[in-house]
Amino acid sequence: MEVNETSTKGGLENIKHVILVLSGKGGVGKSTVATQLALTLRNAGQKVGILDVDLCGPSIPRMLNVQGRDVHQCSAGWVPVYADAEQRLSVMSIDFLLGNNDEAVVWRGPKKNAMIKQFLTDVYWGHLDYLIIDTPPGTSDEHITVIENLQELKPEGAVLVTTPQGVAIGDVRREITFCRKTKIPIIGIVENMSGFICPHCAECSNVFSKGGGEALAKQCNVPFLGCIPLDPMLAKTLEDGQNFIDLFPVSNTLKSLQNIAVMITEQQNIRD
Repeated sequence: MEVNETSTKGGLENIKHVILVLSGKGGVGKSTVATQLALTLRNAGQKVGILDVDLCGPSIPRMLNVQGRDVHQCSAGWVPVYADAEQRLSVMSIDFLLGNNDEAVVWRGPKKNAMIKQFLTDVYWGHLDYLIIDTPPGTSDEHITVIENLQELKPEGAVLVTTPQGVAIGDVRREITFCRKTKIPIIGIVENMSGFICPHCAECSNVFSKGGGEALAKQCNVPFLGCIPLDPMLAKTLEDGQNFIDLFPVSNTLKSLQNIAVMITEQQNIRD
């Protein structure tokens, strides 16, 4: 796969709001939050794009059941893959550019950075209300490349994802420091896997404890957006590439996701 290292600014001009999904810890559910936030916003009438810049572990296409799709070119650049018939949810990921699902991306930093820059400048998104950027864990080259290339657009900020355990909280605290050093506004913290929802009786048990994300938000003086429980039905729909929102429209998990989306959009409305 050839990477163009001299890309110029491209199809981001017609995007109203850009939101990064970050975490200092892997496995906390950034991609889950990114996909469900995108689907919730789309169901609320917004036009949404998801950019998956996790080059070594792209999971967004599987979660949205668009694996194996082809990326086409137009005069303005790459055309993203649409995840719905109405073309209100578009996706770009390196997964679409790989020969097969088992192919590994074994690149050093400069080539990864060039690929991310190309995603940010050469994808023709058209008019979007929201572009959600799903990032790998950490505070490394990929994140700096994204932020440097978004400076002119002044992104709305970052949604930080954590789980309740102290190990994850410590890494997300470093992510807060990273955002402040790079002058990225923090929209708020989401505590994922906050309690386990029994698929039989719907009772919630605090398997991984609870409240760590909210406590961190208070300690660091950033908004707390809410909790998402560890829901087996949500996990299964993501594995199968199904739409959790359509399949479980009255679940408590969906209410949590909708509340988080409302808090994010209310912040953007205030800024507008």
